Amino acid sequence: MQTTLFLSAEQKLAELFSLHQISENLQKTAMIQPLVTAIAMSDFVFQQLQKQPDLLIEWVQNIPTLSNVEQYKNELSQKLQAVDGEESLHKILRQYRHREMAKLSFLQSNHLATPQQIFETLSDLAETIILATRDWLFERLCQDYGTPMNELGEQQELLILGMGKLGGRELNFSSDIDLIFTYPDVGETVGARKSIDNSKFFTRLGQKLIRALDEITLDGFVYRTDMRLRPFGDSGALVLSFSAMEDYYQEQGRDWERYAMIKAKILGEDLTNINHKYLKQMLRPFVYRRYLDFSAIQSLREMKQKISREVLRRGLEDNIKLGAGGIREVEFIVQTFQMIRGGRDKILQQRSLLSVLPHLATLNLLTPQQIELLKDGYLFLRQVENTLQAINDQQTQTLPMDPQDQQRIAFICGCENWQAFLIQLQHYQLQIRNIFNELIGEDDEQECSEDDHSQSLQLSMWRDILNYQITQEDVATNLVAYPVAPEDYSPIFQIFSSTFQEWIKRPIGVRGREVLRRLLPVIVDQVFQQNNYLTLLPRILNIIDKINTRTTYLELLLEKEQILPQLFTLCSQSVMIAEQIARHPMLLDELIVQNSLTQVIPLEEYAITLQEYLIRIPEEDEEALIDALRQFKQSQTLHIASADILGVLPVMKISDHLTYLAEAILGAVVNLAWKQVSKRFGVPEHLAENEQDFMVIGYGKLGGIELGYNSDLDLVFLHNAPENSQTVGGKKSISSHQFYLKLAQKINSIFNLNTSAGVLYEIDMRLRPSGESGLLVSTFDAYEDYQKNEAWTWESQALVRARAVYGSSLLRQRFETIRQNVLGIARTSSQLVEDICNMRAKMYSHLSHTENGRFHLKTDLGGITDIEFIAQYLVLNYANASPQVAVWSDNVRIFESCAESGILSLEESEQLKYCYTTLRNKIHHLNLLNQTAIVDSEEFERESSYVKSTWKRLFQREVNA
Repeated sequence: MQTTLFLSAEQKLAELFSLHQISENLQKTAMIQPLVTAIAMSDFVFQQLQKQPDLLIEWVQNIPTLSNVEQYKNELSQKLQAVDGEESLHKILRQYRHREMAKLSFLQSNHLATPQQIFETLSDLAETIILATRDWLFERLCQDYGTPMNELGEQQELLILGMGKLGGRELNFSSDIDLIFTYPDVGETVGARKSIDNSKFFTRLGQKLIRALDEITLDGFVYRTDMRLRPFGDSGALVLSFSAMEDYYQEQGRDWERYAMIKAKILGEDLTNINHKYLKQMLRPFVYRRYLDFSAIQSLREMKQKISREVLRRGLEDNIKLGAGGIREVEFIVQTFQMIRGGRDKILQQRSLLSVLPHLATLNLLTPQQIELLKDGYLFLRQVENTLQAINDQQTQTLPMDPQDQQRIAFICGCENWQAFLIQLQHYQLQIRNIFNELIGEDDEQECSEDDHSQSLQLSMWRDILNYQITQEDVATNLVAYPVAPEDYSPIFQIFSSTFQEWIKRPIGVRGREVLRRLLPVIVDQVFQQNNYLTLLPRILNIIDKINTRTTYLELLLEKEQILPQLFTLCSQSVMIAEQIARHPMLLDELIVQNSLTQVIPLEEYAITLQEYLIRIPEEDEEALIDALRQFKQSQTLHIASADILGVLPVMKISDHLTYLAEAILGAVVNLAWKQVSKRFGVPEHLAENEQDFMVIGYGKLGGIELGYNSDLDLVFLHNAPENSQTVGGKKSISSHQFYLKLAQKINSIFNLNTSAGVLYEIDMRLRPSGESGLLVSTFDAYEDYQKNEAWTWESQALVRARAVYGSSLLRQRFETIRQNVLGIARTSSQLVEDICNMRAKMYSHLSHTENGRFHLKTDLGGITDIEFIAQYLVLNYANASPQVAVWSDNVRIFESCAESGILSLEESEQLKYCYTTLRNKIHHLNLLNQTAIVDSEEFERESSYVKSTWKRLFQREVNA
C-alpha cells in the first residue's frame, strides 16, 4: 500500500512540473524523494503547490528548513507594507499561513524536525500572524477613531492572551486558537474629530482581528478563532479592562478557568512592558494558590468525566486526544500538579507541558520512569495528531478509516503497517491511562467485595455524626462494634458534642461540608480501631478543626489514603507534631509520598537543599523568603521527629540533624540579611568581592551539636572590620561597625518575626561579651581581650560548648585559636571547683523545685546540668596540660578525649556518656509529647546516682540543696 501511495505522489509531482513548466535541468538537480514524500503524506501540500508555483520552485532548488520568530516577523512585515486595505490584508495573511504550514508539513513528513519542533514552530507562526494583524489594524483604527488613552495621557494597547496550546507553544497543525482580549485602563480616544470610549475602540479592533483571522474567503481562513474562554463566555464583553478582568477572576473565576489559565500567554510577552508585567502578576494568584490545592483533583476529575461521557455519546473512542490514554489525560496529569502545587513550587509555573514534566520527578511527584513514559507517549500522540491534520488541513483527532490515510500515519510513525502502529499506540495509551488512574482516577462507584461492603456498612453508621444534636446513645450504639471500653462512651460523646457545636457555626461552605461528611466517618472508624483512641481522637479532631474551613486540606485527607495511617502514628506519639500540623496544615504535604516521612536529608546536604528550596522564590520577595524558611524548618523537623518516633535514628543522630538544620537556616538568614542591609548601605570598604568578614558563634546546645526540638539558639556575632572603615556602594554610607550592628539587628528581626508560618527560632544573645549590656556584635580583638581578661568562670564554661556555625574557614580557624587559648589558660583547681560549685548551687536554688518522688532530668542533682558541668570542669582544669580535651564542643566527645588523655578511665567515660545520652533521649521524647522533663525518681535512679557520685569524687564535696 505504501508503494502505491508513493507512486501516486510521483505522478502528482510530474503533473506539477508540467503545470508550472519546471525546466528539465531544474528537475534533474532537484532532490525528488523529499518532494514525493511531502506530497504522499499530505493532500494539503499538493494543493498549495498547485496554487503557489513559486513555492515549488523554491523547494526544488532548496530543501526547506525551520523558520524562527524573527524570520516570520521580518517576512510578514515586508508583505504587509504593500497592504492597502482589509481585503488585501486577508489575502496576504491566508497565503502566507498556507505557505508556511505546507513547509512545516514537508519537514514533518521527511522527519527533518521533531514533533516538539513542529508544534513550537506552529505556535510561533500563529503568534506572529496574530500580532502583526493586530498592529496593522490598530494603526488603521487610530486613523479613523483616534488613539486610545487613559486619564494620565498614556497610550493604551490591546493585549491578547493566547490560551490552550497556543499559550503553551503546543499548537496543532490545524488547531483552533483560543484568545482573550484585554486592555489596561478606561478612557477615550484622542486625535480624531469625535472621541469614543476605549472599550468601543478595542471592541472594534477585536472584531476586525477575529474577522481577519477567522473569516473564510476564496483563499480559505487563517485560524478558527474561539473567544469562549473570556470572562462570562459568549455572553460577556469581547474586551475587558484590567480592573474588570481582576474583579471577575477574584469573584467569579471557576476551577475550569484556572485550569485554562495555566497555559495563558501574553502574546509578544515583554516583561519590560509595565502592562504585560502587571497583567501577569494580576492573574497569577487566581491560577496558583499559595497553599496546596487538592480541590483541583476533584474539579479535574469532573471535567474528565464530562469529556468521557461526551466521548461515549459521540462515539469518539478512537479519538487520540479525548479517548482513554489520550493527549488530554497527559495534560490533566501535568496540570493537576500545577494547580495543586504551583503556588508553592514556582518551578511548576510554566506553560509548556514538556518543560514541566521533568520537574515532577525532581519534586518526587512522579517517578523518572513515569515521566519518560508520559513524555514518549505524549510526543507519539502529538505526531499522530499533526500527521492526521496535515493531510487536509482539517481539525481532527480521530483515527482514520481510509486505508491510504492509515498508511500515511504508519509511515510517519516508523511502523511497517497499520496493525504495527495500533500495537504501538495501544502500548502508550495503556501506560498513560494507568498513570492517570493512579493519580486522578475516575471516582466511579464500582461493585465491591464483601470486605468492602462490610467496611461501607461500618462507615455508614457514622454518616450522621456531624449532626450536633447527636445523642450519647447514638454514639454508644455505634461504638459497640469497636474495642472501646463502655466507661469511655461519655468522654467520647463530650469530645464530639463540643467540637461539632463549634463547627456548626463555621462558614465551611456546601462543598466543604460534603467533603467533611465523607471524611469524618473514615477518620472515626480508623481512630476507634486504635488502642489509644482517647489520646488520638482529640488530637486528630483538633487538626480537622483548624482546616475545616479550608476545603482543599479536607480533600487532601480524603484523596490520599496513605495520609491518615501516618497521621495517626505521628499524632498518637507526639502532641508536638499534632499541634504543629494543626497550626501549619501545609505540613500534610509531607505525608503524601509513601514511605518518605522518615527519610531525612544527609547532614552535609541541608544547606544545599535549603538553597534549592529558596531558589524558586524571587529574591525581592522578602516575605515569601522568610515564610519559606519557616516552612522548610517545619517540614524537615517533621521528618526528623518521624524518624525519631519510628526508631529510624538514635538520639545522637536526631540532635545532629536538628543542629545541621539550624545551621543551614542560620546561613540563609545571614545571607538574606546581608543582601538587604548592603542594598541600602553598601558593604564595608575593606572587603574583597564576595567577602563578608562576619562570623556567628553558636553556644549551648547549638555549639554542642545537641539541639532539641524546642531549643533556642544561643548566638554571638563577631566581625573583623578596621576601626575607621566605611561602607561603599550603597544609598547611604555608614561606618563598618554600624553596618555590622545593623546586620546583627536584621538577623535578629528575621528570626523573631512572627509570620503566618510562626517564629523561626528564639534567639538568645546574652552570652555575648558583657551580656545584655554589651554590644550586639563585637570585633575579634575585643572578643579575645574580654575572654582572656574579663570573662567570669561561668563564661569560660559556656565557651567550652562554643563553636563557629557561620563564617569563612579563615575566621573559623581564628575563633578556634582564641577558644583553645582561653580554655587552655592555667587555672587554680581549688578556685575553679569553688566557682563551679557556687554556680551549680545558685542554679539549683533558682531552677529546681521538683516535688518529692519526682526527678527533673535537666536541673535536679544527678541530671543533665551536672553532667554538663562535669564536662566543662574537666576541660577548664586539664586543657592547659592536655590541649586535646578542648578540641570538641560536645559532651560525648569531651568525655572520650578525657579517656584518651588519662583524665578519666574508659569505664568512667562510657558511663558518663551512657547517662548523658539516656537522659537526653528521654527529654527528646517528652518534648515530642509537649511534656516537662520530670519523671518518677525511680526511673533513672541508677543514672542519677552515678552522676552524683562522679560529682562528689571530682569536686570533693556535695552541693547542698
